[in-house]
Order: sequence, then structure tokens, then C-alpha cells
Amino acid sequence: MTSVTIVTGGSRGIGAATARRLAAAGHDIAIGYRRDHTAAKAVLDDIQATGRRGLAVPADTTDPDQVQRLFDAAADLGPVTGLVNNAGITSPIGPFTELRTDDLRQVVDVNLIGYVLCAQQAARRMTHGGAIVNVSSAAATLGSPGEYIHYAAVKAATDTLTLGLAKELAPHGIRVNAVAPGIIRTDIHALSGVPDRPDSAAGRIPLGRAGEPDEVAAAIAWLLGPDASYTAGAVLRVAGGL
Repeated sequence: MTSVTIVTGGSRGIGAATARRLAAAGHDIAIGYRRDHTAAKAVLDDIQATGRRGLAVPADTTDPDQVQRLFDAAADLGPVTGLVNNAGITSPIGPFTELRTDDLRQVVDVNLIGYVLCAQQAARRMTHGGAIVNVSSAAATLGSPGEYIHYAAVKAATDTLTLGLAKELAPHGIRVNAVAPGIIRTDIHALSGVPDRPDSAAGRIPLGRAGEPDEVAAAIAWLLGPDASYTAGAVLRVAGGL
């Protein structure tokens, strides 16, 4: 059976690297993205260049109707067998006392509610089994003091969501796991107000450097693939020793 995998946040960073890698591994890919049509088309072109089928769907993962539309569109490629819950957002780095309520709500909405809505659609549709990979963060166990404690707390919730879903869905042939990236060289740092963070933080990373998106994509691809057939409920840390 052909693998049909949805990658949310698939137009950039870890999501784009994952979509490209999975296509090269034989998956047909549906990427969800918010607004960057040019970036989404570039990823789609790369998917199709591998000979696989692909489509790109604008979708706000915090909106259940748009999530359903993304999954409906993906079903045009065939029964959905994989989900990479990757669409995520941070907010400006700073002390906890300065956290704005609207930033807090947006981080919870995108990084937790969005993951729940997408996983729910996947669980309903994977009637013949499948695999879900949630993109968590090393922040879940580090706490991110002085940076974004609220983001770390939501990523800890991602780990708990992964464990609970793994246990509930395993009897239905659906494996659920997570990856926990550390500091990865993507534009998410610009959104948090510290674009040079991958370089400035390198000194506190045991391996001495930030990670690359494809290094995380490799872990995601493994968790989705047949070599991880007995892996469920795992949080695979890809954080350079952090």
C-alpha cells in the first residue's frame, strides 16, 4: 500500500525537510501551511521531482474545519497512513513576567490544540493502521527559563499527548511517537526575536553546534517507517546532547 503522509507546517524548516525526505523515501505527501504560497510551491516541486505525488493545502491547524479540509484533500492521494504534527510557533524570548496573554494563547492554540485536532482526524481515518509523529522540543525537559517557559510547558504537554495516544491507538495499529529537537537552524528563531540563536547558543550544546532540519527529518522518517515497527510512545531526542 502506498504511504500517504500529511506534514503540517510543511513549507519551511523541519517540515519542509521532512516532506522532501519522505518523498525521496517513497511517500506521497500533503503539506499543510499557513500563508507562504511560494515556499509551499517550492517544496511541492521538489516532492514531484522525486516522482511522488504531492499537494499543498493552506490550513490553520487551530481551526477544526480547516484541519478537516486538509485531511479531505490528502485523501485524494489515497488513504492517509502518516501524520507529522509539526506546525508550531514560539513567541518573543523574554522573562516570564513579561509574557503577554495573547502570545500565550497563540502558543497553546498552535502547538497543543492544533496537534490534538490533527491527531484526532488521523486517528479517525487510519482505519488500517498508520503512524503519527509529533514534533516536540528538548525545551519540554529543560524548562527554557528566561526564554519561553510557556512554550516549554506546551511541549511537555506534547510528550504526554504522545504517550497517551500511543497507548490508546496501538490496539488499532496506529503507532504514535515524538521527536524532541534541540536548537535547530530554522527561521523560528527570527520569529522569537533572536535570529542568531543557533550560533550564539552553540557554546552550551555538547556537540558544539546547532542542528540542521534534515537531521530531525531523518529521525521523523525513521519513526514513520518499517524499521520502527515496534516503537510506540517514544520521544526521540535530537538535540546535540542537550
